[in-house]
Amino acid sequence: MLCSPARTGRDRQRYEDQFRLVAGCIPYRFEKVDDNFCDIEKRLLVLMISSPNRDNLVFPKGGWEDDESVTEAACREALEEAGVKGILREEPLGDWEFRSKSTQNSCSVGGGCRGYMFALEVTEELDCWPEQDTYERKWLTKDDAFKFCRYDWMRDALKRLITVLSEGETEGGEEEEEEEEETREDQAAEFSPPILSISDARAHQKLSPVCFGTPSSGVQHLDDSCSKCIVLG
Repeated sequence: MLCSPARTGRDRQRYEDQFRLVAGCIPYRFEKVDDNFCDIEKRLLVLMISSPNRDNLVFPKGGWEDDESVTEAACREALEEAGVKGILREEPLGDWEFRSKSTQNSCSVGGGCRGYMFALEVTEELDCWPEQDTYERKWLTKDDAFKFCRYDWMRDALKRLITVLSEGETEGGEEEEEEEEETREDQAAEFSPPILSISDARAHQKLSPVCFGTPSSGVQHLDDSCSKCIVLG
């Protein structure tokens, strides 16, 4: 399968306040386990890629160009560098200012970059991607990913990812509990027997000789004859 080439050049590169604007993401997925209630952090796997001419790993990121939105740029970089597609959260994890440490001048004249990082839930891994000859990808646990983060801003972004995912799981759990409670209430309303008032019971007494019997003396005490037939609550 032939891969589309990655974008190159700086003709469409965005700059702001002497910073080169960069977009990237932290690709992630959840490991399948038998215990569905397993801690989210224990199931979390993060995708990192090898950095050219270096032993450390990084998150996919690159220049945000003027013909695309910042989210489109983040998705493009994930595809070009890591060969993955998925569901991108539109709200960024944050933005960070840093200087490029590579041998190439990848930032502005002042040497600064402003990077916007997003969370990308991976749904597809490609066997062929534009920069696979340059980058290798590797799935890591949360703890191992922290070890490979060379810069503070990378560790900060990863911490924010974990916070966002944990908050999302908590909200999802609360919604499920509310739905279950509503279901229980609906079922209780559907199967609960009617509660009769005393007046209803007396009317029922006249229409139900099987239940209440036929008075032999002309006088029948309600508390004696009805206690076995009327279910309350």
